[in-house]
Amino acid sequence: MRSVSDPNTWGPSIDEAVNAIGRGGLVVLPTDTVYGIGADAFDADAVAALLAAKGRGRQMPPPVLVPDARTLDGLATAVPDGARALVEAFWPGGLTVILQAQPSLAWDLGETRGTVALRMPDHEAALALLRRTGPLAVSSANATGHPAALDVDAARAQLGDAVAVYLDGGTAPGGVASTIVDATGPTLRVVRAGAISLEALQAVTAVEDPEAVPADAPVDAPADTPAGTPVDAPADVPESRPGANGG
Repeated sequence: MRSVSDPNTWGPSIDEAVNAIGRGGLVVLPTDTVYGIGADAFDADAVAALLAAKGRGRQMPPPVLVPDARTLDGLATAVPDGARALVEAFWPGGLTVILQAQPSLAWDLGETRGTVALRMPDHEAALALLRRTGPLAVSSANATGHPAALDVDAARAQLGDAVAVYLDGGTAPGGVASTIVDATGPTLRVVRAGAISLEALQAVTAVEDPEAVPADAPVDAPADTPAGTPVDAPADVPESRPGANGG
């Protein structure tokens, strides 16, 4: 187990995690909500191992965490101006955006139906890792159906030896999961209420709220689910959303 609770000691810890990701291994990392389990988003075998560690199938693909908003156009296509405005306003932070994935990308996240759910976490250790590895497929660090982990011990108890490196960032803040906005249709639409209110979103751009799912609904988030919440739905996104691959 490597500690990243002190920024002055991050170097060796991040190095070990980067090396594990490069070998196709899994890493548990702290984020701004709960702990996540991450894999190289472009390594299909590593993503499959992530799903297997959680006890999930391809129909429940993981979201992707990114280190910078500039990554958006490399991973998504036809990004609406409204989505760009939301990203500028709320990244890093509790906003997950569902977009059309770049069709040329050589990745296999599962049954995504051509979409990708992206989030930039507001946690320096997570961002330090992401800047070294690039985009990571990241889901909450728990076995599906169990509470998301708020510390490394809870993550290890559920995931065990399936994870190569555990980054210990102390106790995660937990709290409210990210707000998820579907930007794949003709209008932006909230598909799960969460950390960012509808009013805050609408102060930036037009966003509809036709069938928002409450933030305490049973979901399985990428380091994004409040402690104690049963988690079963795919990748931080209600099953009814267009595509799967949902932060």
